[in-house]
Amino acid sequence: MVISDITREIKSEAKRLGFSACGIAKAEPVDEAVANKYRRWLEEGKNATMAYLQNNLEKRLNPLLLMPEARSIISLALNYYPERKLGDDQYQFAYYAYGQDYHDVIKAKLQELASYVQTLVDSPMTVKLCVDTVPMLDRYWAWKAGLGWIGKNTNLIIPRAGSFFFLAELIVDIDLEYDSPMESHCGTCTRCVDACPTGALESPYSIDANKCLSYLTIEHRGDFDSDILSHKSETAKDEADHSAPFVYGCDRCQLACPYNRFAQPTKIKEFTPKDEFLNMRPSDWQSLTVEQYRTLFKGSAVKRAKYEGLVRNISMVKDEGNQL
Repeated sequence: MVISDITREIKSEAKRLGFSACGIAKAEPVDEAVANKYRRWLEEGKNATMAYLQNNLEKRLNPLLLMPEARSIISLALNYYPERKLGDDQYQFAYYAYGQDYHDVIKAKLQELASYVQTLVDSPMTVKLCVDTVPMLDRYWAWKAGLGWIGKNTNLIIPRAGSFFFLAELIVDIDLEYDSPMESHCGTCTRCVDACPTGALESPYSIDANKCLSYLTIEHRGDFDSDILSHKSETAKDEADHSAPFVYGCDRCQLACPYNRFAQPTKIKEFTPKDEFLNMRPSDWQSLTVEQYRTLFKGSAVKRAKYEGLVRNISMVKDEGNQL
């Protein structure tokens, strides 16, 4: 098969497997301007305690060091926007954590896609599956592969679809047809920046994880200073005061984005939340036991925060009246 036919078949199979978008970029070092910006971000400590974001730095900035045989990077997006959601009077969890752990779901689909791609080429293919834990700049490669643009909230935005997507890649040692990066369509809008309740979005396209509620409620271990919850603007304060508190993650910058009005419910059954989860009331969370936690979040990404971390977040909401 010729390159154009192989490329078309790959994108068709990705769609059949349930991926919402598929684009392809040439495997090469990350653009110098992007690499320098990422290095400065690390030097300024904006990654907080997430040391893994600076581990294997050169590989993260050059996929050819990660896989020397690499020729193409197949970038994929998988929708996780929920059809059924927690009510406004309930404690909130980031949408990505509603269902089963995305790592397992995406890895299985990537393996299927990789096997299919192998059937399209004559010789044995070298391939690397990248699902979040591999040192890759996922949003950068999604942009490079033409899936969308990186918004002012630092999330990838897909035209007429929004930003509630998991991202992943297949690195392969075959040449394919490459897509072109997309220009930003954020314009003068700053709704995401204005909606951030802690000022983590210090300016458009720049986030300080030390202040981000997603980092604080998931990755951070131990207590954190409640002063971080002071609102940076009257706009954010008004919005937060009239919204339910997040106890795991935070979607406010995405919920404020006008492009997410196009979001459609996912068709991936593994991302469907359990009834037991959706029916939890604040009083239920406040008396959560280890056994209940294990039952509710078996096979879930919520386990990243551990029982102690989730209870800490719930306690901050209950005892201090903070709007997480």
